[in-house]
Amino acid sequence: MTENPFPKDFWWGVATSAFQVEGAVDEDGRSPSIWDTFTHTPGKIRDGSNADVATDHYHRFREDVGLMRELGVNAYRFSIAWSRILPGGTGEVNEAGVGFYRRLCEELIASGITPVATLYHWDLPQALQDRGGWLSPESRRWFAEYAAVTKQALGDLVSVWATLNEPWCAAFLGHSAGEHAPGLTDPGSGFVAAHNLMLAHHDAITVMRENRIEGDQLGVVLNLIPAWPASADPADAHVAEAVDMVQNRLFLEAVFNGSYPDQVREFHRRYGVDDRIDVDELAAARQPIDFLGVNYYNVNRVRHAPGAPAPGPWPGAEEAVIVTPEGPLTDMGWAVDPEGLTWTLKRVATEYPALPLVVCENGAAYPDAEPVDGTILDTDRIRYLESHIEALAEAIRQGVDVRGYFVWSLLDNFEWAKGYTMRFGIVHVDPKTLKRTIKASGYWYRDHIARVSGDG
Repeated sequence: MTENPFPKDFWWGVATSAFQVEGAVDEDGRSPSIWDTFTHTPGKIRDGSNADVATDHYHRFREDVGLMRELGVNAYRFSIAWSRILPGGTGEVNEAGVGFYRRLCEELIASGITPVATLYHWDLPQALQDRGGWLSPESRRWFAEYAAVTKQALGDLVSVWATLNEPWCAAFLGHSAGEHAPGLTDPGSGFVAAHNLMLAHHDAITVMRENRIEGDQLGVVLNLIPAWPASADPADAHVAEAVDMVQNRLFLEAVFNGSYPDQVREFHRRYGVDDRIDVDELAAARQPIDFLGVNYYNVNRVRHAPGAPAPGPWPGAEEAVIVTPEGPLTDMGWAVDPEGLTWTLKRVATEYPALPLVVCENGAAYPDAEPVDGTILDTDRIRYLESHIEALAEAIRQGVDVRGYFVWSLLDNFEWAKGYTMRFGIVHVDPKTLKRTIKASGYWYRDHIARVSGDG
């Protein structure tokens, strides 16, 4: 880095999500989520695994907070399991579930680490899926109730809240591509779920503001993936625009403007769901946010392929294929594109209302080498983090208001449909013993934080 553009109060954090790390799926009143159902359905998870134990964070959270202290982070982004707070999805509050998150937040605060809570990271209570899930018009009301209850229960400990994490995944991977829970494969259902998720987001902001405490920051987290044409061919640009509409603009417009682009409305009509998506109610529900969380991993390079069906996660993008570029790839098959992070942050800052941005997830899956003298040397991950943090610094130098950066992930954990085959952690977790070992990337991150914070 040629200079240090990061302010003293910048959040340097790590991130996890409830279903991926907690385990204890049937303890202390927690009810099943759609991901419990999905993982126990044969053939859905690559390695046949489930998250019944995951990394056992539920029982080991104090040890994990101790790891955060050792890493020198000043913020921890985690998600709350809806079915621990409201096992029925609505109605009676489970005080044991509330108690777990209070203990976690108290431990974080005592360690000088800011709790950053996400209400929904894809684990809808199965009880609500049985009532229609995100395809039900009632889902916005269910979520608002959950948001109000959780804010009331934890608001004295948590001041930074995100309503949803990556609603594109919940909507389109879950309802159009069938790759995630609840495993539906209907293109129109993805758009209906996306609409109800956006209504739920705005309604949650409304009720949480009613119980607002001075200093509260309320936002949402979107996974923004640039959709760049694979070549200079205008046909590639046309299909890239369609992918961008579903991946990015649908959610950006819904969050900031309470509307959808005309092309998205055309997709609604194409799939026969326009009568289930009322844009006027979205406009009426719209609430401003205090920050936007941006999750960034890679760039989608899009090529026009005549005759190709619409990619499952991007209904409307007929005759489009995502091509794999040359060069090094992560274990997820994604190219390493740090310039895409600078581009994404500048795009949001330029095209939407001025608002603080937070990089809520960024990281890479790589296979871990065998320890040498107790050290797990993950040089590929170090290079990935270093290049992306420099890309973040460049965005700040160019005037983008970025307030924080969270590595995905603190721990090797349950990586959704990939099971335990993908390792994103800067802390290794032995799959048999669950022993934690900080990797070289974790020590690199610790030293980076100390250096840019003036402590090293």
